[in-house]
Amino acid sequence: MEKMNLQTKNLTDENIQRILKLFPNVAIEKEDEKGKLKKAIDFDKLKQELSDVVVDGEESYDFTWVGKREAMLEANRPIRKTLRPDRKSSVNWDTTENIYIEGDNLDALKLLQESYMGKVKMIYIDPPYNTGKDFVYRDNFTQDKDSYEEEIGAKDEEGNRLFLNTETRGRFHSDWCSMIYSRLKLARNLLTDDGVIFISIDDNEVDNLRKICDEVFGDNNFIAQIIIDGTPKNDPYIVSTAHEYCLVYTKDFNVAKDAEYGVFNPAYEDLLKIYNKNGNNYEKTAHEIKQYFTDNNLTGANISNYKNVDEYGIYRIGPIDDPQSSGPRDQRINPKTGRYCATPASGWRCTISKWNEWIEQHLIEFPDDDTKLPSKKTYITLDRLDVMRAYFKTQTRKDTDMLKKMFGEGTTPFSNPKPVELIKTFIENINDKNAIILDFFSGSATTAHAVMNLNANDEGCRKFILVQLQEKIELKSGQSNKEKKITQSALSFLRKNKLSENICEIAKARMKFSAELIKSDKNNKNFDCGFRVFKVDDTNMKDVYYTPNKYSQNLLSSLESNIKDDRTDEDLLYGCLLDWGVELSLPHRIEMIDGKRVHIVNEDDLIACFEKNISETVVKEIAKKQPTRVVFRDSSFNSDDNRINVEEIFKLKSPNTRVKVI
Repeated sequence: MEKMNLQTKNLTDENIQRILKLFPNVAIEKEDEKGKLKKAIDFDKLKQELSDVVVDGEESYDFTWVGKREAMLEANRPIRKTLRPDRKSSVNWDTTENIYIEGDNLDALKLLQESYMGKVKMIYIDPPYNTGKDFVYRDNFTQDKDSYEEEIGAKDEEGNRLFLNTETRGRFHSDWCSMIYSRLKLARNLLTDDGVIFISIDDNEVDNLRKICDEVFGDNNFIAQIIIDGTPKNDPYIVSTAHEYCLVYTKDFNVAKDAEYGVFNPAYEDLLKIYNKNGNNYEKTAHEIKQYFTDNNLTGANISNYKNVDEYGIYRIGPIDDPQSSGPRDQRINPKTGRYCATPASGWRCTISKWNEWIEQHLIEFPDDDTKLPSKKTYITLDRLDVMRAYFKTQTRKDTDMLKKMFGEGTTPFSNPKPVELIKTFIENINDKNAIILDFFSGSATTAHAVMNLNANDEGCRKFILVQLQEKIELKSGQSNKEKKITQSALSFLRKNKLSENICEIAKARMKFSAELIKSDKNNKNFDCGFRVFKVDDTNMKDVYYTPNKYSQNLLSSLESNIKDDRTDEDLLYGCLLDWGVELSLPHRIEMIDGKRVHIVNEDDLIACFEKNISETVVKEIAKKQPTRVVFRDSSFNSDDNRINVEEIFKLKSPNTRVKVI
């Protein structure tokens, strides 16, 4: 019976397999650290295959920093961790499809790779800006001078400088670049092909972030660098800046551009509002959407062709040298009636040649009544409608007032909360009411607020996945009076409500408060206002599970279980969902079969039973449901004969079911 892996993918191995599919001749075998042979790449042969583009030993454009190689390795390195469900902190666990994850977002992104690869339509993140003053994150990644010079080899053996280090910012930025690089590499895997990522940033790292995104997503997938205009800073040295930025990239620009409900193009319903005239109700499918058009007046002044008016106010074709002999009047024929169209007071908006061209293309609407003017059809083409602006004026006052009301301390525990309306604008422009929205620097949970608000407005079914580090909230030396006041507000709220003193508790409280606020404002109680809480933790399995060869037979026999003693059935279940690539938000119920607890996920996606001494009756009842996947505990069966019997039952009753054990 197949054994579950229960650790994240080794992305390096996957990348090697992709290369070998393209160039099988570059394959070699080499010994790993255990002396076993494994597939590897002969880079000299690979360079030969790419000889026209590989630069070897020559100067080239490259963006690098101290620690970049390690950041690449870190993104690909597998981990033995899991997400443990926390029902107590959750809201509407059984019905919600929203996810809130507490823990390091690098670990969380790795754990989500199997279940959400290629499924996330939009990512919004507001990462640390590398200011050294951020309240929530320790975002001062300054590296001391000696460590930096030692790492890059800035001195020779005698201690002499190898170059003049006039720019010290490199030490300050390197760790920040490594931090964001590994996370963006993993995040890209989760995006749909037409998915989009929005990244808020300020002047400190915008240049480096742009270069990193060009490398991770491809500069051809860059969409925009949006200016977010907010409140001017009150501590300028020379210039008081009032703006930040938001970098926008898509996973595949061509796919996003050509999608029927293209990103940054108005949604189908919005097109109808814009282009339907006089309350007409056009019942068209999405495939026919390009047939919608709006009337565009064909008359207009201030165009050179129409200035040929004589002293009598008659428009004529040709120059006006002599009003009596300046050529025929500029009159147009109505093909429907065969008579002249009504003469516009301000002249025609097109030349005779363009008029005839448009008639041939059936682009002019002619009335039956010659006293009425014709009009030009302007067809909707999704590739030319761009409703996103490259500049936003944001107002944080409304959001700050809401948070003050929520926490009731006269201030808010967030110094710069992102405006809900800004995130809503981004979400609206991906034009997908069923989208999965990911925010892995979620802070105060503004993204959750925006998703719930939009769903309440338009009856959407968007789902959010938020990830937040369990950053401790504490008063620190060097904080300004404003920062101390903000911190004290957070601590007072947490202590009054007997909550742990970390940012996640405040974010969860805000999500609950936001949901109630939306219900009262919108008078709409049908949106998903819940969230399932998961916490990043060490693997559910003991070391023996991964390295049984390190244990003697005598020691193995003394171990009652390869599962850690503090882990529940639900811990095991959701660990299996992650390993098998099943979404964490799917409905989950428990059914009792022959006295054993059987976990059923989305009816037939996965069924699990982790009880001891599972009877043949239980196995047959599970097989009768013909699920896609089944998982048991290895110790559920008393003998090898029992395991073989289970396999035979599924071969007979449900041959397409994959059966694994932990």
